[in-house]
Amino acid sequence: MSYHLFMPELPEVENTVRGLKKAVVGSRIEDVWTDTPKLIRKGSFADLKKKIKGKKITDVSRRAKNIIISFEGGEVLLIHLKMTGHILIGEWNIVGPKNEERAEFTGKGYLSERINGYVRVIFYLDDGRQLALSDLRKFAKVVFGKKEDIMTDELGDIGVEALDMGIDELRKILANSSRSIKTLLMDQSKIAGIGNIYSDDILFKIGIHPLKKASSLSEKEIEKLYISIKEILSLAVKLGGTSISDYRDVKGRKGGYGERRLVYGKSGKPCSVCGTIIEKIKVGGRSASFCPKCQPLE
Repeated sequence: MSYHLFMPELPEVENTVRGLKKAVVGSRIEDVWTDTPKLIRKGSFADLKKKIKGKKITDVSRRAKNIIISFEGGEVLLIHLKMTGHILIGEWNIVGPKNEERAEFTGKGYLSERINGYVRVIFYLDDGRQLALSDLRKFAKVVFGKKEDIMTDELGDIGVEALDMGIDELRKILANSSRSIKTLLMDQSKIAGIGNIYSDDILFKIGIHPLKKASSLSEKEIEKLYISIKEILSLAVKLGGTSISDYRDVKGRKGGYGERRLVYGKSGKPCSVCGTIIEKIKVGGRSASFCPKCQPLE
């Protein structure tokens, strides 16, 4: 399988949230470590460490592609994984001289794999386990603060959740857009959680060209699009997301949707339906893979 770099989307983040919810709710943060302080936004690492120590985790949820860990007292920790981030639960030792410290996994299994070895931030839990953020490219974002502030400052411009969206909401979003359907599906201010992988597969499943104008969809196409969004995202969540790049679940394991992709990352290969060669074009600065026969641009 070829290697693609992509930002974790709704299925990957949802699976991370589900794993964290089972693993860490009820635990307290005893300490924090980082080798990349720049990942801590809106305050210094020292501030984060001081404010979060002793806090009990009460819930873990998701808003679009953001992980939200809630604490007693009304504070939350927001983590955006960006391109190469993923959250892990395990135990690491800090090794190396003070200015060159790094986290080294103490055991074997999935967490010992190289892809899980770029640990940048560790939250030490009161039961001896650790919650770690692995991020090869160091682009992830960690923000701690009052829930109301985080929801306004970080999440205030996010649109309707893709899996919670009703068909009337989708109709309205489409009708008010002059952009291509591919671009609209990935606009987090309109529909939250869909990115490159799933937008390609959603459109292929119903035979709609990625460049088709969103407002030009017929009622029948809108209904098919609505169903396709729900089916593709739900299947991806069920399969644990996509791991053709860096994403792994909290145990360090790959998701299974990568093996079930319909067209994303398959340009130059024959379409699974008609045998026509899959093409790739640029749409709004992003790539779009599609079958020119199954998805004609009318």
